[in-house]
Amino acid sequence: MDKIRVAIIGIGNMGSGHARQLRDGKVPGAMLTAVCDLNPERLQWAKQKLGSDIALYESSDELFAADAADAIIIATPHYDHPPLTIEGLQKGLHVLCEKPAGVYTKAVREMNRVADKSDRVFGLMFNQRQRPLHQKFKDLVDSGELGALMRTNWIITSWFRSQSYYDSGDWRASWRGEGGGVLLNQCPHNLDLWQWICGMPKRVRAFCAFGKYHDIEVEDDVTAFVEYDNGATGLFITSTGEAAGTNRLEVMGDRGKVVMEDGQLTFWRTRQPVAEFTRNTPTGFGAPETWKCDVPYNGGGEEHLGVLKNWTNAIRCGEKLTAPGQDGIHSLELSNAMLLSSWTDSWVDIPIDDDRFQNMLEEKVKTSRYQKKTKGDGPVDLSGSFN
Repeated sequence: MDKIRVAIIGIGNMGSGHARQLRDGKVPGAMLTAVCDLNPERLQWAKQKLGSDIALYESSDELFAADAADAIIIATPHYDHPPLTIEGLQKGLHVLCEKPAGVYTKAVREMNRVADKSDRVFGLMFNQRQRPLHQKFKDLVDSGELGALMRTNWIITSWFRSQSYYDSGDWRASWRGEGGGVLLNQCPHNLDLWQWICGMPKRVRAFCAFGKYHDIEVEDDVTAFVEYDNGATGLFITSTGEAAGTNRLEVMGDRGKVVMEDGQLTFWRTRQPVAEFTRNTPTGFGAPETWKCDVPYNGGGEEHLGVLKNWTNAIRCGEKLTAPGQDGIHSLELSNAMLLSSWTDSWVDIPIDDDRFQNMLEEKVKTSRYQKKTKGDGPVDLSGSFN
């Protein structure tokens, strides 16, 4: 096809950004033809800013019923991601979904089953996979330069958010509206990169604090420990309440250590494997000779635009996806495991018990008595049923 007709469902912060890039012709071979949003004010914004030739729909049902697009971008609140993706794929549309893939793994596994049976292109907006810095880190690990994995540590506390941020929308920071806090909103990218580079662990033990720094009911501070199949261990720390925050990923292997911090990638390479030195050195002290290298990488990457181009190129000419939609379950499984571990005060094996997590989340929603105040509005009652 010459031009892929793209529709966007949800034109809030992320959806409107994607709409402008398509409108401005920044995605070769694709054009914006329709937008959909439940909020009349957002549709009015679209009419004024995107042009009179863009079709406007008040519901996804209206959009799906119309022959308005070949592909859709889903940029709605989290709970809607799996059902909208499934419906889009079943109606023969290509789909690009914003992160996270969903709120709980059971729904996302069903979404992936539908995607596996479909011949449509399904991508996820993991824009940080487009960064050359992250790609270089993954290449160092995948190539074997680091040797066998020994330890991973990611401190990502640079996600500071004020109370005003959480008050900016009635869906934010509640089990019913968002389904989680920092793990589900801010950290899907970090959790995705962590497993993309280092692989998935076999079990998780986490300590989550709920409303520690803000008037919210979901987690805003997390410390999690993991174990990998080969005996390696890992640590993941995140928060939206610390300033100044840290963003440092350190991966230790049998052949050295790589650290990513402040936009730099540094490799401390051991002259011989640590295990070999430990076995064979005749002295009781000392350590393997180590060389410090500043690892070069090219540019900053195109981020969201790069994902849009990659997705449309995959549709038009079969380009390999940087972030296949089915990959979204991995970061979600990590966040679900961390919450489940904290709720049950125990280690949680991966893959997790999907039903157990969903049942516990439903109970959180049903028993919630959290009264939410949104900016400019009175209190919003977020108690009630899961549906």
